[in-house]
Amino acid sequence: MNNNTDKPAIGIEMFNMAKDLFPFCRSITGHGVRKTLEYINDQIPQLSIHSVPSGAKVFDWEVPEEWTIRDAYIADSSGNRIIDFKKNNLHVVGYSMPVDEWMSLESLNKFLYSLPDQPSAIPYITSYYEKRWGFCLTHNQRLELKNDDYHVVIDSEIKPGVLNYADIVLPGKSKKEVLLSTYICHPSMANNELSGPVVAIALINWLKNLNNRLYTYRIIFIPETIGSIVYLSKHLEHLKKSVIAGYILTCVGDDRCYSYLPSRKGNTLSDRAATHVLKYIDPNYKSYSWLDRGSDERQLCSPGVDLPIASIMRSKYSEYPEYHTSLDDLTLVTPSGLEGAFNALTYAIQIIENNHCYETMMNCEPQLGRRGLYPTLSTKESVAEVDTIMNLISYCDGSNDLLQISEIIGEKFETLLPIVEILLNNSIIQNIQND
Repeated sequence: MNNNTDKPAIGIEMFNMAKDLFPFCRSITGHGVRKTLEYINDQIPQLSIHSVPSGAKVFDWEVPEEWTIRDAYIADSSGNRIIDFKKNNLHVVGYSMPVDEWMSLESLNKFLYSLPDQPSAIPYITSYYEKRWGFCLTHNQRLELKNDDYHVVIDSEIKPGVLNYADIVLPGKSKKEVLLSTYICHPSMANNELSGPVVAIALINWLKNLNNRLYTYRIIFIPETIGSIVYLSKHLEHLKKSVIAGYILTCVGDDRCYSYLPSRKGNTLSDRAATHVLKYIDPNYKSYSWLDRGSDERQLCSPGVDLPIASIMRSKYSEYPEYHTSLDDLTLVTPSGLEGAFNALTYAIQIIENNHCYETMMNCEPQLGRRGLYPTLSTKESVAEVDTIMNLISYCDGSNDLLQISEIIGEKFETLLPIVEILLNNSIIQNIQND
């Protein structure tokens, strides 16, 4: 297995896309989402963009009204903008109602949100399903507010519209599918938001060039939570029948660590491939439990859905100090961090693509020497090589897939692939998996 992308600049390409997307004011609906999907469509022309009207019933939920925001600010009595949405789109509580009022500092404070423990960070706050308004600011800014009258303006609308999402399906030899899901609903945050979509774009381009692609790949760009619920409402039976593995792409951009969050069942092919990859990439990776969930795995793995979806991440959401603040910016995400996640995910996908069950075609051990498979010179290395071959063959009884065998005999999955090819070519083993 060759995990070299032959594109040493892939991390820089992803980082540059994140820079392009960073200024867009995204939410679960609205212009920012459409603008983001249009940008992704420029990178992936085969992308299909869909709309679902406000009020549509999706399981126990309802598609919300669409939010549009044009401007927002807090100005002092001299007309100076103290807080300005146009300088940072995190300054406004997501889905804020329109407001145009003068108020005292005492009254205004009821609508302000800051983080005393992170005084230089603007918090990310939303109120999708309860009508309210508010402003977010650094705690340092809040402490500087004077006892004055303030002009508070939010130029926004909440009215019937649409929820947008997009998908692309890359057919393989098999109709069985691998699902990759990422979200496009947060404003200017880099690791929690933009790392997922840009890695997804890179993975799509890599998959399109993957030789002899076995499985079909479905990649979706959705607003978190409500988007996955909408998507499942339209494709549930097909996904339950077709999806054999998949990953949530989120928080895949920094250099600090690798993280793994399991599917609800915890023993799917996605889980086994993820833990195998991370064991070799970063033996000290952080392993979380299903109880630590917090993204769209909540919907994709929910009872009655039960898709085999796990997550390979860098620093996990909620676990790094910049999470859901203005500090989650383009200084946190790096080209090397993005490339590391991309490589981990491509390795996991290649395991899924090449993981088959084999059985030996003969009784007793095969005679390797007459097939030219036995070293003519006995060395420490050649003995170990023969041991690996014989250990592999010994577990080819049709009950273990190759990933299971690699774990049993303690060899990296990609080390076994060329051996399997040799054994197949010499009619020593056969593939009994019907994909």
